[in-house]
Amino acid sequence: MSGKTAVAAHRSPSTVTHSDTVGAWVVIGAGVTAALHVGKLSPALPALGEALGVSLVQAGFLLSLVQLAGMTLGLLVGLSADTLGLKRSMVAGLLLLALASLLGGWARDAQALLLLRAVEGLGFLLVSMPAPSLIRQLVPPSRMSAMLGLWGAYMPLGTALALLCGPLVIARAGWEFWWWLLAGLTLLMAAGVLQRVPSDPQRKLATQPSPGAASGWWGRLRQTLRAPGPWLVALSFAVYSGQWLAVIGFLPTIYAQAGVAGGLSAVLTALVAGVNMVGNIVSGRLLGRGVRPQRLLYIGFGVMGLGTLLAFFVWPLTPQGEGLSSVLRFPAVLLFSMLGGMIPGTLFSLAVRLAPGEGTVSTTVGWMQQWASIGQFAGPPLVAWVASQMGGWHWTWAVTGACSLAGLWLARQLGRRSAR
Repeated sequence: MSGKTAVAAHRSPSTVTHSDTVGAWVVIGAGVTAALHVGKLSPALPALGEALGVSLVQAGFLLSLVQLAGMTLGLLVGLSADTLGLKRSMVAGLLLLALASLLGGWARDAQALLLLRAVEGLGFLLVSMPAPSLIRQLVPPSRMSAMLGLWGAYMPLGTALALLCGPLVIARAGWEFWWWLLAGLTLLMAAGVLQRVPSDPQRKLATQPSPGAASGWWGRLRQTLRAPGPWLVALSFAVYSGQWLAVIGFLPTIYAQAGVAGGLSAVLTALVAGVNMVGNIVSGRLLGRGVRPQRLLYIGFGVMGLGTLLAFFVWPLTPQGEGLSSVLRFPAVLLFSMLGGMIPGTLFSLAVRLAPGEGTVSTTVGWMQQWASIGQFAGPPLVAWVASQMGGWHWTWAVTGACSLAGLWLARQLGRRSAR
């Protein structure tokens, strides 16, 4: 594979130690910890409304500020991670998350929480950007696809844990303790990264330099944006993340309209978010066994389009069949999330392979994260607008289906690119 379309350099299997592999697991744990901060807000919104008078509009901004950071700073943070050092970037992000969560527990108005939420968004990016490149350097080539598939599960795992644990902690100890608990957990994870992940100079000693690699911010930026690979994985992540968050985000509302109890609705939504991990893990295993990435993307986008077609079009939401359609929709949405989970695991692996140089992996991931955030920012409002115009959710499939069709076309282009 040429240096223009893939990262040629990699640590040889003989230089990868058991300690390095443990470090890769710690990196994944750090990602899950960061994802907990993204998901911690949803179960706390009712308590925040009562305690701080957070309005619905303010709640919407609190939920979207993390995505706003990703939309505006993803590429910049990726460039910074490649310059400042991968491990240092991750530790700095964890410390920012811990500090913002610690101070958030003492916040007494919505404005303070909004400011701290923006800081958490930056911390999340500093943790997530360098992770794929770190994992690539810490595991042997034979295990890279499997570990990157596991990394792709960090967000659904963190979100599901927050949705399940948050209500219990808040009910027993209050939302402030929930913030402080996650701050303490994040500090412990930062200590784990410092102790178990090799330093940047140590990893570089065991890595052969990539021929023709660009140096400096402008060189890496130009090299990344001129290559087609980063654009293809970034746009693919956008059309995936937009439709996934749109469906998962509105599930509680759909269940409420169908008369599902609040507690059961929370469990069902957490389950749908959590099974996304299965697809991520399976994709890594299959890639490690030689299955082509294009095939996994075809399956993922195809099932996502079919799942929402079955959930929202074949069984429309009508007063006469609301209860029955709710039962039938759940397996379809479950498959939508589970097999759709093969897409991020595959795209993380492709981002590492299609980065145009050794020093541009984090920059490529940053560009991909930026477009993923754009998709997450645009998808839910678009679905909500269509639902309001059509008087119900029965045309949701048209929006998600269009995203899936775009994803299938991008998968074809990625298949051609990765085959080279």
